[in-house]
Amino acid sequence: MKAIVYARYGAPDVLELQEVAKPTPKDNEIVVKVKATTVTLVDCAFRQGTPFVARLYTGLLRPKKGVLGTELSGEVESVGGDVTRFKVGDQIFAATDGFDAHAEFICLPEDGAVEFKPSNLSFEESAAICNGALTALPFLRDQANLQRGQKILINGASGSIGTFAVQLAKYFGAHVTGVCSGANVELVKSLGADQVIDYSQDDFTRNTQAYDVIFDTVGKSSFSRCKGALIGKGIYLSTVMALGTMMQMVWTSMVGGKRAKFAATGLRSASDQAKDLKFLKTLLEDGKIKPVIDKTYELADMAVAHLYVETGHKKGNVVITMGLMGDV
Repeated sequence: MKAIVYARYGAPDVLELQEVAKPTPKDNEIVVKVKATTVTLVDCAFRQGTPFVARLYTGLLRPKKGVLGTELSGEVESVGGDVTRFKVGDQIFAATDGFDAHAEFICLPEDGAVEFKPSNLSFEESAAICNGALTALPFLRDQANLQRGQKILINGASGSIGTFAVQLAKYFGAHVTGVCSGANVELVKSLGADQVIDYSQDDFTRNTQAYDVIFDTVGKSSFSRCKGALIGKGIYLSTVMALGTMMQMVWTSMVGGKRAKFAATGLRSASDQAKDLKFLKTLLEDGKIKPVIDKTYELADMAVAHLYVETGHKKGNVVITMGLMGDV
């Protein structure tokens, strides 16, 4: 089969389209023919080997796994002997442990973060769900305990996490302010934001608004900078594990009042992620939320896709399709 392989850390040109062995399933696994996947900032960071501490997971001197990819959609091609939930031909979408989705086939455990594909979405749309939605949902529901009528500001509202965060916050009944570039204001409004701030024109930390929750989906702010824009017991959430945020988490958990929080949502158990995928599938099929796709590339153009994602200007998700490649 064909896969995008990297043998060393570096720029996008370390990614190569190669022939590799097709995976063989264990008894509890399904083999999925990948129809679509994505390129995320996680993929770019793993490819670069940054921050360096991430190499404790990806490999200290060189990558431990040669194929990246955090999310996918596809069709079950075969199943292991103990598999009962899925059968050949089932259409699924899934999250991985950060690897192996950038290939024509992948093995996934039956009890992993796998769910039947939403019936109203294409494979491309279904591939663009897991990374953003499985991050936004636990932050809003579990870390912020977001309630109807609360005010939330979402920084980076036009990205893969931000676009889902806006929609999920509206689903929970919050008043949503999105922060993005001027070019993406109309997109964020279309997702349900009550107010949108163009960060090039207005600094949300200096206006007169106060929020119950500030959710920084892109790690461009800090708790100290945002503290003045929070109500008395407001919560600052960040998806980026910065040292300053970690220190503020410890301090604010002891003194009360305004709090800083971070969660490694990608390290949650597969069973928890699977439950969330089932919940998200219902919302998607009911039209409550939808994925946003910026650009679509074929597998052979993976390096170009990485270059685009690294510009920091993508809207929603960048999707990769298998193109016209045949089975190998």
